[in-house]
Amino acid sequence: MSLSIVHSRAQIGVDAPAVTVEVHLANGLPSLTMVGLPEAAVKESKDRVRSAIINSGLQFPARRITLNLAPADLPKDGGRFDLAIALGILSASVQVPTLTLDDIECLGELALSGAVRAVRGVLPAALAARKAGRSLMVPRANAEEACLASGLKVFAVDHLLEAVAHFNGHKPVEPYVSNGLLYASKPYPDLNEVQGQISAKRALLIAAAGAHNLFTLWYFTPPPIARALCHVKSL
Repeated sequence: MSLSIVHSRAQIGVDAPAVTVEVHLANGLPSLTMVGLPEAAVKESKDRVRSAIINSGLQFPARRITLNLAPADLPKDGGRFDLAIALGILSASVQVPTLTLDDIECLGELALSGAVRAVRGVLPAALAARKAGRSLMVPRANAEEACLASGLKVFAVDHLLEAVAHFNGHKPVEPYVSNGLLYASKPYPDLNEVQGQISAKRALLIAAAGAHNLFTLWYFTPPPIARALCHVKSL
């Protein structure tokens, strides 16, 4: 089949509008034309995708390729469509079954080696994919974020070949099981880092030692210390 359709998502603020990647192969001199209001980073994806497909040991079709990112009036930016474009080209050239791409959305930037790199704005795309009733394929680095949309089936891949093997049924990727996002607490600022403000620091230490309210301490402290407290912007 010389026509394929792959589902993806754009990013506009906190929204993730649907984008359909349409790929058509025609006879003629080898070329690749991209339409659908792509910005510079999206236009450059044709070179990334070509190298990723070739370096993955797959065949890049030597035909006239037309890529349409629909809807045409929606601006598209970033490298988030690379994976969808690559799968669309492989599907149109009969290297990936077209039917396996109907119920899944794909996000991911491709390295020239075929590795799948993380992208931004995965959570809104995950929520939108769940609402649309589709599963989502993302880079492994984005899998935990995508799993925040509970009830969504997420497939995490590290390389284009993993995605191809999954859709061909050679080595299906198991749905990702979330381990939960780890919260890394940041160290609190230390008063030793404050230059000067001797009286204000002394007042803060007294408040901390006696579990006093800073406002109460300010009210009852001598005027010099009170003025010093007013100079500490963080209060």
